[in-house]
Amino acid sequence: MNNDDKRLLRIAYDEAKSGFDEGGCPIGSVLARGSEVVSQGRNQRVQKGDPIAHGEMDALRKAGRQKTYSDTTLYTSLSPCMMCSGTIIQFGIPRVVIGENKNFGGNEEFLRSKGVEVIIVNDPECIALMSKFIDEKPELWAEDIAE
Repeated sequence: MNNDDKRLLRIAYDEAKSGFDEGGCPIGSVLARGSEVVSQGRNQRVQKGDPIAHGEMDALRKAGRQKTYSDTTLYTSLSPCMMCSGTIIQFGIPRVVIGENKNFGGNEEFLRSKGVEVIIVNDPECIALMSKFIDEKPELWAEDIAE
């Protein structure tokens, strides 16, 4: 992880924190091209009543149409679910930096099996924020992961 990775993951964390402060699920994401932010977003399932408004999906929606994703990195505060992982594969995003996978082990091996470079940071702030959310709102967490 380089300094740009740290800075961009921090933006994803800030998005997650904003989502938490709004009463939603604290997952934030950033799509970057090199050191430049293309878009950023957060899980808004609760705020918008949209079941597919995951953090990664929100960031990708906000990016609008891109001619290519082959030169991008997706930063996410939490390991991506299968829906978001499928979208990463569909769009050909070659690199994903994950803030943490302690609270939710997503689909890192699936992504790797499709040639995606996966970096797991296990950032203490990302872990603590998601742990707090799970402890305070277990019913929303269960809904988010479809349990």
